[in-house]
Amino acid sequence: MDFLPTQFLAAGGLVFAFQNSTIAGKVVLVTLFTGSIFSWSVMITKLRVIQFAKKQALYFLDLFRADRQPLRLYEHQTRFDGTPIFHVYREGCRELTFHLLGSPEVDETFRARLDSAPRITPAQMRAVQSAMERAVGESSLRLESKMILLATAVSGAPFLGLLGTVWGVMDTFSDVAAAGSANLAAMAPGVSAALITTVTGLLVAIPAMFGYNFLVTSIRAMIVEMDNFAAELASEFEHRYVDHGSKVDKQRRLL
Repeated sequence: MDFLPTQFLAAGGLVFAFQNSTIAGKVVLVTLFTGSIFSWSVMITKLRVIQFAKKQALYFLDLFRADRQPLRLYEHQTRFDGTPIFHVYREGCRELTFHLLGSPEVDETFRARLDSAPRITPAQMRAVQSAMERAVGESSLRLESKMILLATAVSGAPFLGLLGTVWGVMDTFSDVAAAGSANLAAMAPGVSAALITTVTGLLVAIPAMFGYNFLVTSIRAMIVEMDNFAAELASEFEHRYVDHGSKVDKQRRLL
């Protein structure tokens, strides 16, 4: 070990490597550090959003299923902001009340008008289902927003680190060729500085990979829950507010 600089042993490998990095290597390191900040901010923000949405969704579903009236929460203007399932419920209720009452607004006469309103047709119910499907799509896009940053960190950081390493090794061998002598003491600083970019790239990509997989799984589960709730809500609306006509009427229409 006597042939290695004492600075390598005193300062530690990473510090020594950074101190001996070229301008190109430091640019790669700064880029990776910036990408790490963005990826961690996305992971933390998304995790908090998902945890909050799951907690609120459980509370909302308990209230919704405890009441036999599917429009009760909408009538009372109960709000669960930031909850994708509630967004589906609200959009479905707005579209349904528009077809039932001619307006989605809730006032003091809402219950009386709703009780006396005629049932809607199956064609109008299909419009309500379309509104809920749009709400599911909108909520899915919001949940998946900025996930591209994590995907980029997972796939791009190792390649960017490898680029810095190859560039650094190339510069090291160029310097050795220019000096006309090859020894470990001359090559160690350059090789060490070149390898730090690969290490940094992996340190960025590995946490981003675990975070991305966890978030994607959680988001997919929430999308399935929204689809299931939309089907459940549509079934409730079908039973209470849709006029399918009698069998005699259907036979007459067929004739």
